Amino acid sequence: MTSDDGPTPAPPPRTLADHVAPALTSGTGFFRAPYHPATRRAVAALAVGWIWHLTAGLVLWALVLVSAGLVPALGVGVPMLAFCLLLARRFGTAERARIARQTGVRVPAPRRRPAPARPTPWSRLWAPVRDDRAWSATLYAFLGMLTTCVFFSGATALAAGAVAGVAFTLVGRDSSLAQWSGLPWAAVVVGALAAAVVLVWAAAALAQYGSYLVVRLATVLLGPSAAEVADARAAAAEQETRVAEAAAHTARERAAVLTESRTAAVSAADTERRRIERDLHDGAQQRLVALGVELGVARRLADKDPEHAVAALELAHREIKETLAELRDLVRGIHPAVLSDRGLDAALSALAGRSPVPVRVEVTGDLTPASAAAQAAAYFVVAEALTNVAKHAGAEMIRVHASLVPDDRPARLRVAVSDDGRGGAELSPGSGLAGLRGRVAALDGTFELDSPPGAGTRLTVEVPCAS
Repeated sequence: MTSDDGPTPAPPPRTLADHVAPALTSGTGFFRAPYHPATRRAVAALAVGWIWHLTAGLVLWALVLVSAGLVPALGVGVPMLAFCLLLARRFGTAERARIARQTGVRVPAPRRRPAPARPTPWSRLWAPVRDDRAWSATLYAFLGMLTTCVFFSGATALAAGAVAGVAFTLVGRDSSLAQWSGLPWAAVVVGALAAAVVLVWAAAALAQYGSYLVVRLATVLLGPSAAEVADARAAAAEQETRVAEAAAHTARERAAVLTESRTAAVSAADTERRRIERDLHDGAQQRLVALGVELGVARRLADKDPEHAVAALELAHREIKETLAELRDLVRGIHPAVLSDRGLDAALSALAGRSPVPVRVEVTGDLTPASAAAQAAAYFVVAEALTNVAKHAGAEMIRVHASLVPDDRPARLRVAVSDDGRGGAELSPGSGLAGLRGRVAALDGTFELDSPPGAGTRLTVEVPCAS
């Protein structure tokens, strides 16, 4: 089976047996046993293990038995036993490395016993004797030797039988065995070849099973003890619990922040609606009423007093221009056209041009990746900040800096407004800055105000570009 990216890889083994002895776990693995890579690994592992266990393993087992037998003799064998058990630990380390190299199975190393707080010569000598993993490694040396000898010898004998069956078909036509069978030579050849095939399959399956038993023994006797595994699982479960509790706490805090920011956003939207209503009622609506009155006067005087009618029309014309200017300012307060048409850079320059206090605008990089909502929030923050500086700060210079912060994920739009005024600004409830903070919080942004008395004010806002 293939895909656009190439051949589909085989699924990874699900269990230890699937990896080491697939002939015992699946039909496909059994039919592929003679030429399966697991068989080659198993034969190599049994062959090397047979030599290794018959030398190092047998010597280690004999030394431990001899030294343990000398312990009752006034404790003469204790130092020797401690040394042999230290060798057993080294033997286990070497065996785990060999198994990992030849079979691809990594057996975890057992945990070392903690050293006593105040070690003495006797405690240091007795520590290896009390090490259960060292005794387990010694037991493994004996059982591993038996396992590798039995299964390597059996697999070798079966493979030799298969070779003998093939050789018999070549040179055994006139042998006494062929004559004794009493069968036609063709039937003898077929039977010999069939037996050779069966013996090859049996040898491959036996080699895989022997390698699997050796790996299982190593896992049980050379790996961590059951208590260590339980402790490790308990520690992992405790760690997962702490992570889950931290995530739940973060989620609760996040929910609280979102609830607060949503409330603030709703309040800010209500305040903005009331402001628009008030501006329309006190400004444009009154001017439109006055405009209607002037146009009515001009209509009545058009025939009787043309000069007064012209004056009334001129006054109505001025009212129209002033009404349009007020509507433009009102619409700019809702969403400025320059922000949609030319972007945040030009919108900030337009704000600076209308400020009575000199403003220096600095834009670093391209701000277009920021979303429309993020740019609008930055625009209104700067507009409110410039208004507050002009009304209350007594500053001589304002600096506006806008940039993207790309090292965050997601990227964030940062706007900083600073002045050299008197400072002391506060986020009082119901103020314009409080409304802006609610707008920024609704976008999952940050709002920082630094205004020490007598040292100017710095307002920094960051909002996600993808908000």
